[in-house]
Formats: sequence, C-alpha cells, structure tokens
Amino acid sequence: MQGTENRTARTRGVLTVVVGVVVVAVVAAVLIFSGKDGTSAAPQPGATTGQDHQAQPGGTIGQNQQAQPDPGRTPGTVRLPTGGTAKLVPEEVGEDGALPIPQSLAEAAWWGSGVGAAQGVTLLSGHVNWKGETGPFDQLWRVRQGQTVTVTDAGGAHWGYRIAEVRTIHKTDLAAESAGLFSPDGPHRLVLVTCGGDYVGGTEGYDDNRVVTASLVSRP
Repeated sequence: MQGTENRTARTRGVLTVVVGVVVVAVVAAVLIFSGKDGTSAAPQPGATTGQDHQAQPGGTIGQNQQAQPDPGRTPGTVRLPTGGTAKLVPEEVGEDGALPIPQSLAEAAWWGSGVGAAQGVTLLSGHVNWKGETGPFDQLWRVRQGQTVTVTDAGGAHWGYRIAEVRTIHKTDLAAESAGLFSPDGPHRLVLVTCGGDYVGGTEGYDDNRVVTASLVSRP
C-alpha cells in the first residue's frame, strides 16, 4: 500500500473496534467516508486526490477536477511515550460494523485518515492484553497530557503528536461521543483506543475504554 490516496472510499455505517476475547469491544457510531449514494466508491481513472492534481494551462484546475484535502501518509508504526511500539495494519469496517484488531500484540489496527492529513481522525486501536500477555497499548493507561506519540509513516518519516486529552470512557457511553471522537471531518487528530478497567468476563470483557487524543506538532 503506497498511501491513503489509493484507498477506496468507505461506506457509512457503525464502527465497532473489536479487541478480542479478553478485551471489550468499542462501539462507536461514525460518519465514514462515502460516495453520495452511500456505497463504496473507488477513485475513477483521471480523478485527482490530495496533492497529485495537475493544473491546466493558465494555472487553473480543469472543470472536471477539484483539489481534494490531503489524505495524509500511510502510517507504518507507532511509538508511545513510554516506549511501547506496534506495527500498524490498515483495516476496513466489515459488513457487521466491526473493525478487526490484529491478534498479534506487536500489531495494531489503523483506520481513517493518514498521518499529517488535512482533516479527520487517524484511529489506532490495539489490545491491552492477549492470551495472558500484556500489549503495548496497555501503556495508554499510563500516558499523560503533553507527552508525544510518534508515528512513523511507510516511507520512514516521523510525525509527532502531542497528547491533548486522556479519557476513560465506559463502553456504554462511547457511542454517544463517537461523532466527536472519530469523525472524518474537522481538524486532523490522532486517536488511540484500548480497553481496561474492571474485567467482567464473558462476552462483556472489560468495562471501560481508554481513549487518547493527540494533535500534530511536528512533521518530517
């Protein structure tokens, strides 16, 4: 995957960040990128996205072309302030509204905008633990406002995001706040999600979600 410019548009629906048998699902109603009819729409031949548009003679963009917001760069890995790292795997929301999370503790799911995008959320979600082992996203329970999360893109460039907000949200309350947390509109931000709190077992898993929001402060 060379970049978010080549990713297909996403359909409207409900996003469920599934975090495995030992961690609770994050349920979030999200406005997702879509075509005007709500169906998945791939870029058409000759269409322009991001910075790849070409100006027509006279310095104007052609009538059939419109400059689109920069979709950002494909993230490759994330490093948390406390040292935990994970490889980022692009995931799509399934027909059941679930965003799969890699079972490997060395990996986390990426959905949404690329790093350094003009707008929208870059969502990273990983396990707090798996099969008795603790994952790097467990460290979200120890990060603090003002610390820096570093995302390395697929080309090896580093992007710094300063943590602006650290919240613990009960899983039953997350859906009501999803539009503000996960919308593809508005200012660009990085959102990292994992689970924790009281473990109630069964299909419920953990009671809470840890949600960390960060703003871009340094570019390559």
